[in-house]
Amino acid sequence: MATRPALILASTSPRRLDLLRQAGIEPDRIEAPDVDETAGPRELPRAHAVRLAVDKAMAVAGRIGRESGFIVAADTVVACGRRILPKAETVEEAEACFDLLSGRRHRVHGGVCVLAPDGRRSVRVVTTMVRFKRLTRAERELYLASGEWRGKAGGYAIQGRAAAFIPAINGSYTNVVGLPLVETLAMLEGLGWRCH
Repeated sequence: MATRPALILASTSPRRLDLLRQAGIEPDRIEAPDVDETAGPRELPRAHAVRLAVDKAMAVAGRIGRESGFIVAADTVVACGRRILPKAETVEEAEACFDLLSGRRHRVHGGVCVLAPDGRRSVRVVTTMVRFKRLTRAERELYLASGEWRGKAGGYAIQGRAAAFIPAINGSYTNVVGLPLVETLAMLEGLGWRCH
């Protein structure tokens, strides 16, 4: 009986790994993609998410070989209009994100790229609309003190304390967490991957 090809997650994000595990899938390998995530001049948020997902998949494929298995890469971009919000690393960046998000709707673009061992490729972007309530000064200060925003696109984690700020979303919840599960699994299956 032939063994199934390996599933390689081109991401060190604990959230992406958790989401795959939630669906009963354990990647055979986890590889850090190590790509420059700086947006290009005038690069729009949706295009940025797609380009980074492809860059990450290709970086890992170039290092370990495409024939190693199915490679899954993703990138999550939080955007207010044409503006790409950073992965907040400082309190000032997180505060600037809250200034833009508070009391408004924004989009979360999830770029996904799946490479098959035979060289085929599937690329998709999933967009979720997220609505933030107007944040009080006390709510901001408590969230900033929690440190949960650090390293998160847009300075928040929907699966954490920020859930209390979000009255509504339109689209994929798992996309906002970090990986649109339904779409990613459909892409894998479309390229011939089977979990058993």
